[in-house]
Amino acid sequence: MSDVRAAIIPVTPFQQNCTLLWNDTTKKGAVVDPGGDLDRIRKAIADSGVTVEKIILTHGHIDHAGAATELKEELGVPIEGPHEADQPLLERLPEQGRAYGFEGVRAVTPDRFLNEGDTVSVGDMTLEVLHCPGHSPGSVVLFSPQERFALVGDVLFNGSVGRTDLPGGSSSALISSIKDKVLPLGDDVTFICGHGPMSTIGHERETNPFLQGETLD
Repeated sequence: MSDVRAAIIPVTPFQQNCTLLWNDTTKKGAVVDPGGDLDRIRKAIADSGVTVEKIILTHGHIDHAGAATELKEELGVPIEGPHEADQPLLERLPEQGRAYGFEGVRAVTPDRFLNEGDTVSVGDMTLEVLHCPGHSPGSVVLFSPQERFALVGDVLFNGSVGRTDLPGGSSSALISSIKDKVLPLGDDVTFICGHGPMSTIGHERETNPFLQGETLD
């Protein structure tokens, strides 16, 4: 039985799925996409007894990265991700905050940008990095071949795909990312997305109206 555990913490008015991911034996883990509502994130960490070793960002939008700098300073841990193509978004987080009514949002400077083919460790789990532009230029998907599990940010949803009408978005790039990189991971792969319920790649291949007709080719 797997020792990997995940707790989804809905944060911000956008109900973004901040995720606490950890190994239940070692109690070492990571916070993925701390967009805001730090009190909720702190409580989830305390309730789980997890020692957070890093913060991981799937992309640079306010609801995913808005509280990352403050949490980094509180915990004394590095920020890994997203791809460097989202650096302009991370630098403009204070402007994003003002536009959406978020107070005190600070820019984010990751300790490590992530590239296609990189790996990220969470406890003793290794996540493979896929650069999946379209929703944002620097969006990444994180995949564990051993656990058959992925964190997909706002690339793919249960029944939908990420919006592409924000700066740097591209519908053609997004569908290519999903078709060429996410679907080939396998129908049995379970994923946590940035908003809404979890799903599997197989379920989305069969039922997602944006993906009908897509194959592994």
